[in-house]
Amino acid sequence: MRRLEHVEHGFGPVWDAESRVLVLGSMPSPMSRAMRFYYGHPLNRFWPCMAAVFDDGSCLTARQRDLMARAGVPVPPARDDAMPADVEETGAGETDGDALVEVRRRFALRHHVALWDVLASCDIAGASDTSIRNAVPNDLASVIGPSRIARVFATGAKAAQLYRRLCRPALDAAGLGGLDVVQLPSTSPANAAMRLPALVGAYRAVADTVAGVA
Repeated sequence: MRRLEHVEHGFGPVWDAESRVLVLGSMPSPMSRAMRFYYGHPLNRFWPCMAAVFDDGSCLTARQRDLMARAGVPVPPARDDAMPADVEETGAGETDGDALVEVRRRFALRHHVALWDVLASCDIAGASDTSIRNAVPNDLASVIGPSRIARVFATGAKAAQLYRRLCRPALDAAGLGGLDVVQLPSTSPANAAMRLPALVGAYRAVADTVAGVA
């Protein structure tokens, strides 16, 4: 078993006053912390799911477009005309991380999706949610209060559990009660048993909620 390591979140939330949903993970994976952005593992299917449900391929790398095509999920065109060409993967399978982060940040804001994680810090072994100890939550009220966020989604069981235990009481105390969490399946490659079409079906609730917020 890998040893526990104390980690800090390391980067801020993505949101603005027009954000309508908040999508929460538990804690960024080592690859996401290195990239300093959300769902950074190239095989994580979060961004393909977002591309499918919002019909906008701006957030995808070439590898992810190929993953969608092979899974039988239609690959949408990019809506972001300013998407830099150097986001595409190189022959070595790498991407321009800074350019990709900016494209995905714009994508999230354009579609009124706020991104953060439940935890500000914890002890964890690698990316194993089940190993999390000494969890310290983020101040979600600082994002939910000034925005139009009407629903919270968690990208996995552990994130939902931590939200209910650590964040919901603080939100209630801040007068922001009523925001229970909708648990979505994990898009991690560790959840390989769930295929991409099924994940897209589950994540369609995010786009439906955005569309339904007046």
